[in-house]
Amino acid sequence: MRDPSLRRSLALFRAFLREQSDPAHCYGLLARDAVAQVERYVPLGGRTVVDVGGGSGHFTEEFRRRGADCFLFEPDPRELHADGRSPDGAVLADGYLLPLADGAADVCFSSNVLEHVADPVTFLSEMVRVTRPGGLIYVSFTNWYSPWGGHETSPWHWFGAERARARYLRRTGHAAKHTLGENLFAVHVGPTLRHVRARDDVRVVAARSRYWPFLTHAVTRVPVLRELATWNLLLILRRCPS
Repeated sequence: MRDPSLRRSLALFRAFLREQSDPAHCYGLLARDAVAQVERYVPLGGRTVVDVGGGSGHFTEEFRRRGADCFLFEPDPRELHADGRSPDGAVLADGYLLPLADGAADVCFSSNVLEHVADPVTFLSEMVRVTRPGGLIYVSFTNWYSPWGGHETSPWHWFGAERARARYLRRTGHAAKHTLGENLFAVHVGPTLRHVRARDDVRVVAARSRYWPFLTHAVTRVPVLRELATWNLLLILRRCPS
């Protein structure tokens, strides 16, 4: 699928709607799309890739399919073994303290994890640490004011996280998976962009909407609007030489 394009955006959106009923299709499509984005910036054959918070391994498997040596680090054993699957060589490890030497990876990759960590700055710093100078860092996250920011309670999170959770419980009969302040955090586009641009150890190669079908870079440049319209911020960073 051409990126960006309306056809691609619609295909991804339809897959997200089937996430609960058909996770293999949803995450398989997302993995192919994300790894293709990485491959625009670096050839993957023979490269060492670190997948931080990659769940049960759809992204890791796609990197390996394209010739990379990819290693998965996931802190939640339930996610790692979801649906009875996890890739060979996966490691149960926290993204705040990866069991890797400095500069071990050619590519450090994290898809839709940043909104699930309480300290995104430390998380980003650890991704930078394990990436070699000149290496690539791919990080994307769903910002809080995105229509999808409340995850399964969206878009009712706009009217308050607790109210959204109560509505979800009434509608489904069971509690929502995500709780604001516990395993979901309000991360915003503007502060994140200011942080990465102020760092002296990375260069921002691209800052764009991950799923938006047009003007993907332009939408992230408009304050206030970007918090609503970005949906999901994708950052491509290059680690600076030491």
